[in-house]
Amino acid sequence: MGDVEVRRIGVVTVGRSDFGLYLPLLRRLGAHRDVALKLFVSGAHLLRTEGQVARQVEESGYLDYVAVKMLVRADDPTGIGVSMGRGVSAFSRAYYQWRPDILVVLGDRFEMHAAALAALPHNIPVAHIHGGEITEGAIDDCLRHSITKLSHLHFASTRQYARRIRQMGEEHWRVKAVGAIGLDNLGQIRVPDRQELGSRLNWSLPPEFLLVTYHPVTLEAEWVSVQGRQLLEALRRSKLPILFTAPNADTHGRRLSRLIQHYVKANPDCIYVENLGTENYFAAMAAAAAMVGNSSSGILEAASFRLPVVNIGLRQAGRLRPANVIDCGYGVEEIMCALRQARSAEFKRRIRRCRNPYYAGGAAEHIVNTIRTVPLGRSLIWKKFCDLPGAI
Repeated sequence: MGDVEVRRIGVVTVGRSDFGLYLPLLRRLGAHRDVALKLFVSGAHLLRTEGQVARQVEESGYLDYVAVKMLVRADDPTGIGVSMGRGVSAFSRAYYQWRPDILVVLGDRFEMHAAALAALPHNIPVAHIHGGEITEGAIDDCLRHSITKLSHLHFASTRQYARRIRQMGEEHWRVKAVGAIGLDNLGQIRVPDRQELGSRLNWSLPPEFLLVTYHPVTLEAEWVSVQGRQLLEALRRSKLPILFTAPNADTHGRRLSRLIQHYVKANPDCIYVENLGTENYFAAMAAAAAMVGNSSSGILEAASFRLPVVNIGLRQAGRLRPANVIDCGYGVEEIMCALRQARSAEFKRRIRRCRNPYYAGGAAEHIVNTIRTVPLGRSLIWKKFCDLPGAI
């Protein structure tokens, strides 16, 4: 038997927001003898460590990775801009250290954009997961579409989003609708029950609690503190125990985190967890009475648990909504009204058979089959802009 031709696949991970979603893909890639897998680890993975140690990545068994340090401590607009610039430089040097045949990126964060942009002068083909979506309240919206134009293969979560990618001039053969990759985890991991989740968190799970995941609205960054206080006041009036997860490393994310941690200190029936991890996050979704915040997980994943979601503000504006999502504004009364609806027996009855439009099944398998077999070289790197019929 001749030697197997090995294809070098690089996967960029910049924090908990993508790493848990990647796990089905990483497992499948690791199972193939013709794939050499390398993680490029950056962003929040490395932010809180003295060295360059990505604890979540290492605890999942991925020890041989390239650390790409890019974030500065400041998370104001200037700090974010400096981090973006540092990221392009750092990723470019990383590709010189280990050059992938194909680079995989996911989503819309500025760290991901830096990774995709740095690949451009190296002529490294980029495969992008979760393109074509809309989040009108975040700078991520512009970054996502920019990553689309920097990419050569596209794996959209719905047919609607695949059509939008083609609308942006991408050739039909480059675009596939495969579903949301993170939902593959539902069939591959064991979700802890309430008792085990409580033990893992060292928190006696109340009969009814809220799961709150709230991030800065980056196009309204000057209002982060005001919006955070309004959310916390509505939660205080609900009188429910709360499991908070940490905000993303976005503009003024630390400011929001401090507000939440101060609230938790004043309310002993609440808990703040920096990083739940995929198993615990799914377990929290399965056990919670409702989810509150503005996380994409409330849009993409919560419907699979028939979990009522109160989605606040504009961060996720434009995304396809499952039936379990209730949109509301930032005001205290608006949030409380939406929360009352989410907790009502009528609403819970209505979403009992809720369908998740982002679930297709086997997303990771489709992605792996494509990036293992697509011909490399000129045909992949050279992109043609495809105008829509009658557009010009």
